[in-house]
Amino acid sequence: MVKMTCWIGRAVIGFACVLTALPTSVYAMDLAQAWQLALNNDPTYQSARAQYRAMAQKMPQAMAALLPQVDGSLTGAYLDSRATGQMNQVFQGSRSAWNLSLTQPVFNWSSLQTFEQSKLVVARAEIDLQIAYQDLILRVSQAYFDVLARKDSLEALQAEKRSIDEQLAASKRRFELGDATITDALEAQARFDLVSANIIGEENKLSNAEDALARIIGRPPEANLLFALPYSITLPTPNPNRLADWSAQAKTASLNVVRSRIDTRIADYEIQIAKSGHYPSVSLSAQSTSNTVGNSQVRPFFDGRTIDNSVALTLSVPIYSGGGVSARVVEKAELQQKSVYDLEAVRRRALQLSREYFNGVQAGLARVKGLSAAEKSSLSALKANVTGYNIGVRINLDVLDAQQQLFVTKRDLAVARYLTLVTSLQLRANSGVLSEVDLLTINSLLKPPGSPGTGIMHDLKMPR
Repeated sequence: MVKMTCWIGRAVIGFACVLTALPTSVYAMDLAQAWQLALNNDPTYQSARAQYRAMAQKMPQAMAALLPQVDGSLTGAYLDSRATGQMNQVFQGSRSAWNLSLTQPVFNWSSLQTFEQSKLVVARAEIDLQIAYQDLILRVSQAYFDVLARKDSLEALQAEKRSIDEQLAASKRRFELGDATITDALEAQARFDLVSANIIGEENKLSNAEDALARIIGRPPEANLLFALPYSITLPTPNPNRLADWSAQAKTASLNVVRSRIDTRIADYEIQIAKSGHYPSVSLSAQSTSNTVGNSQVRPFFDGRTIDNSVALTLSVPIYSGGGVSARVVEKAELQQKSVYDLEAVRRRALQLSREYFNGVQAGLARVKGLSAAEKSSLSALKANVTGYNIGVRINLDVLDAQQQLFVTKRDLAVARYLTLVTSLQLRANSGVLSEVDLLTINSLLKPPGSPGTGIMHDLKMPR
């Protein structure tokens, strides 16, 4: 079934209408659309959301221990009282009793500290959800650009195969005319077979990359229908473009650092909760009881019902627990020290990653620039070798090597561009500032499939 698909994307997506004559199950997709699918379909992120909703209940659970507890009970009984000796019946009848009690904690250090700790537990769950959110941005971006990189690599290999095939045909013609030896044809044939084998492997890698993206977005993508990154686009530099700024941000605002800092505060409350085993507790209780069962035993023939009301203030003082409380306090204190060391380790890791990612982006930009220059040089070298081969000053192997160098450079350039973009997202994630806006900013650089300048072979006209 053929249909026309037309939609208006977000302003940052930058396209108005796309016409596709394709099956309804296949359509063009950009990074923003892949992200929206991932938000709704990625099971890892959905699991994190469910975990957050579950942990959000820790606070009302802790609050419950500080609120009044009301209990009620109702008892029905049938009594048959007999005297010893003749076993004469003294009393027989039904009796009932009910009890209503209320207990209000007045002072319980453990419950108070557990409630305060629960606020941090919920805050930690929120950080975990934000980490899962940022991780999803990174995973969908990485998977999306992996597909594009494999597609570019496959197209370069296929172009290289066509070029070698032409060179093989030319070598055979020259051999038939006596202008070349059989060695030229054999060399071209060997290179042709090698590239053919590499294409099979690259097709499998592309299929695996598509499967990885499908696992995140919940539907199979089509590599040829993904929005691509034009080769004329200048990749953005980090903003701010100073390592010191990113390091300072990562040291304090990295979500992993924030989570570890919360863990140390949770550990502090664990010590207080353990110490509560030494502290007294006070509770207020009120009770109302009506009992005719008891009346039958005290006054078997009294036909009334008593209602007993009581109010009590209870002080409970722990005296000796066999050393268990002290041992728990020491345990929690050591675990709190562990959390402090863990925080320092996470902080240092964040600083290391800020340098790694910042330098990675800078090196990636420089590598893209260098590979772009190398691509032009490799093309010039190929042209020179073809000309030299045609006039007899170069051999066939020189042409084949020049071809290979050109296509390897093209593949490396494609990978370097995508890797630089993903590293820039990792830099922002490590500093705790990665958001959907960053993904959409990159998405605005992409163009619909088939747009001029998006294919890896867009600028290459092979010399003959």
